[in-house]
Amino acid sequence: MTLLQLKYIVKIVECGSMNEASHELYVSQPALSSSVKELENELGIEIFTRSSQGIALTVDGAEFLTYARQVLDQSALLEERYKNAKPRKQLCRVSTQHYMFAVEAFVEMISSTKSDEYEFTIRETRTRDIINQVANMQSEVGIIYLSDFNKDVIGKLLREKHLEFHPLFRAGLHVFLSRNNPLASKKVLTMKDLEPYPFIQYEQGDEGSFYFAEEAVWPEYSPKQINVTDRATILNFIVGLNGYTVCTGIDNEDLNTEKIVTVPLDSDESMLLGWITNERAKISTAAGLYLEKLKSVVADHGYSIID
Repeated sequence: MTLLQLKYIVKIVECGSMNEASHELYVSQPALSSSVKELENELGIEIFTRSSQGIALTVDGAEFLTYARQVLDQSALLEERYKNAKPRKQLCRVSTQHYMFAVEAFVEMISSTKSDEYEFTIRETRTRDIINQVANMQSEVGIIYLSDFNKDVIGKLLREKHLEFHPLFRAGLHVFLSRNNPLASKKVLTMKDLEPYPFIQYEQGDEGSFYFAEEAVWPEYSPKQINVTDRATILNFIVGLNGYTVCTGIDNEDLNTEKIVTVPLDSDESMLLGWITNERAKISTAAGLYLEKLKSVVADHGYSIID
């Protein structure tokens, strides 16, 4: 079944005869009759009855006509939406773990967008949700990290879902602390130093595991532990409760000038930050611009971009 065959059926009904429809469609009557017959055979129904008085819709034909018109109406809407000479609305959807540099790049991407119309979405969410959203094409780009601990499990899941990981940069681990924390002045911290303070981590849900954690390391035992779901909350708890979390060393000026500092963590572990894309999809122009801004932001923070 083709759109052309549906158009033939509608035109025949409008004209009331095969002969008149063939003239308006600029197709020979035998070719038109053959196309209709092929469609009837394909569907296993009779659309028209033929007699010396002409043609008429059968009961099945009348029902089929209503569906045919709906399909053609939707086709016309698609053509109007995507064949219009007016530039199309820019679209871009990104899912990311809770990284300030990812949001900073998103802001720069929007600021650089030339389009008069756009619809952009950024989701800071759980690791598994990021993977699923890119796999289901709800997002074009996902920002996650790999480590020696999680790379086998995460890598296997990415392959199963036809996703590709693109390395962006490698970062040593840092501790986010309140500027008023007694440890804030130290040059390097150990997990032993942090034992008296609440450990704050991003909650990964019932299906989460250590392999999906956003923190590349965590205390073997923490008597004080807080699970949160958003970045604003974790920062408030760091300041208000003298807690800490472990992440990359990238912050931004409006965050650390007054309340938050980052201190390197003494650890052999590191984080390989990167983005994931769906192997079956081509990213949009806006998503490509976002990735350019992502590289630029990370480089501005002093990290080497992995080509």
